Amino acid sequence: MNVYTVAKINSYIKNMFQQDILLKNICVKGETSNVKYHHSGHIYFTLKDKSGAIRCVMFAGNRSGLSFHLEDGQQVLVTGHFDVYERDGGYQLYARQIQLEGAGILFERFQKLKQELEERGMFDPAYKRPIPPYIRTLGVVTAPVGKAIRDIMTTALARDPYVQIILYPARVQGEGAAESIVNGIHALENLGVDVMIVGRGGGSVEEMWAFNEEIVAEAIFDCSVPVISAVGHETDFSISDFVADLRAITPTAAAMAAVPEVGTILQQMDDYRDRLSDAMDRRISRMRDLTAGKRMRLNYLSPMSRLKDQKQKAAQTKEMLQRLMEKKLSESRQELERKADRTGRSMERRLTDAHHSLRIYIERLKGLSPLDKLNQGYSYSTGPDGKTLNSITQVAENDRISVYVQDGVIEGSVLLARPLEYGKQ
Repeated sequence: MNVYTVAKINSYIKNMFQQDILLKNICVKGETSNVKYHHSGHIYFTLKDKSGAIRCVMFAGNRSGLSFHLEDGQQVLVTGHFDVYERDGGYQLYARQIQLEGAGILFERFQKLKQELEERGMFDPAYKRPIPPYIRTLGVVTAPVGKAIRDIMTTALARDPYVQIILYPARVQGEGAAESIVNGIHALENLGVDVMIVGRGGGSVEEMWAFNEEIVAEAIFDCSVPVISAVGHETDFSISDFVADLRAITPTAAAMAAVPEVGTILQQMDDYRDRLSDAMDRRISRMRDLTAGKRMRLNYLSPMSRLKDQKQKAAQTKEMLQRLMEKKLSESRQELERKADRTGRSMERRLTDAHHSLRIYIERLKGLSPLDKLNQGYSYSTGPDGKTLNSITQVAENDRISVYVQDGVIEGSVLLARPLEYGKQ
């Protein structure tokens, strides 16, 4: 018996694998498990069925042969070749291409169409239209019987008993379902509904596949009416969910999103009325204040107001001048009174002095007074012209003369006028 080393045995087995034509290009079906994405870009996983398991690897250079994200539990078809890893003495399947089997194939189609439509911009939020806050007509594209339409109608009418629901009875699964859904969208769009619900209840991937068709996605995207997609349950996603303006997790949720509650609307109307009333009151108050301010400004700038102001200023000026004049007059009166008082006192002093001087002069003149002289025996004479006679030259013989004595006048005529001889008796 020959003895071989482990390396030689592994090398021999590797050579057998390489010479086997079947193992060079083989397709193996199974379920994935232990999927690991290595930082190098390689993908390591195990392919198993009920009876066994095979180790597999897809090198980074072959990743172009994988059009989806590999995860545990997927049913796949792996195409590649078998080889032996001599260091460990184990064999494994080196994958060149991995495809999903059955539902997995549908999923692959779903991923491919989703990527294509996303690249065309049909999922862009910029194209999403808002759902109207208040509607009168609700269009529904779904099966005429089933839980979906019952849930939509029950929910919609409970929220608003006045809303009009227009149903387009479409086929939602099987052959011709996609075309029926498209026709329903176009028909309700032509009727001019306010918002549209397109969907169905839950089911398998195959049953809901019509909502993953490209023609349905394009009809939803091109529709001028806002569209709510409600396909399956919360965990179900379809192409129509991504294209629609809004995705609802169930038909009931779609009806709630499309139809507002009447009670909420009435409450909002009450709130709006109160807010509007408050806003109007505030605005009226502001306008009144503004009007009052402008009226004051207008009154201030108007000619009548200016004339009134000028009259008021003139009256104030007149009153001020009158008070000033009264003050001046009072001061002048007081000054005059003071001056009059000073003058009176001065006059009194001067009169007193004058009286005193007069008495002195009287006393002085008494000695010179003709009356006093007459009282002392003297007299004086006046000529015919009434002038006092001081010289004999003033009269002629027979002129009338008057002699004034103490107690009367002596009338007479000139007998003789002769000069006085001094020194002679």
